[in-house]
Amino acid sequence: MTERTILHILDTDSARRARLARLAFTAGYHAEIYGELDELLHHAPSGGIVLAHDIPGGDVVANILVGLADRGSWLPVVALSEAPDTTGVVAAVKAGALDYLALPLDIGPLRDAIDRVVIEANGHRQQRARAADARQRIARLSMREREVLDRLAAGCSNKAIARELEISPRTVEIHRMKMMGKLGARHAAEAVRLRIEATGLDEIAA
Repeated sequence: MTERTILHILDTDSARRARLARLAFTAGYHAEIYGELDELLHHAPSGGIVLAHDIPGGDVVANILVGLADRGSWLPVVALSEAPDTTGVVAAVKAGALDYLALPLDIGPLRDAIDRVVIEANGHRQQRARAADARQRIARLSMREREVLDRLAAGCSNKAIARELEISPRTVEIHRMKMMGKLGARHAAEAVRLRIEATGLDEIAA
């Protein structure tokens, strides 16, 4: 596994980049180094893990993930810092970092972290694939069918949906049947699951 994993090392400090690259090669990984985010984004890697030196109060992780997303890509990001503090670690994780490591690194902790991230990243990729499929299915719905799905996901009954949309319960049933057919959903719970996978729990709760 380690021989096939590419570590994309992003750090503005050339000496630190070199140390991390040597450590990566010694640990059995292949390393690619970048001095600036634009350089990483220009190469637009399709696989591997980004090791990014974090800057206190900066948006390093968020900028990486946003930049990759703009190019239709996603890579797991691990933040690095000589003196990680709680605020910085929390901010990086909230921005999407899968781990946060203290520098200097040893081979053992690096391998342990990469093994954890590879497993977690696989789960993220599967989740992203399910979300993309769900969004494609939902995109087939008419505006009214989408409104019915949104309210169904919020826990509304057909009667409640009818009142909110100011249509008859029978019309709600018709829209619901068409919506289920377009989604390929066998029952309401499956339609709701697709809605959650496409947009997340937070948006539904809001």
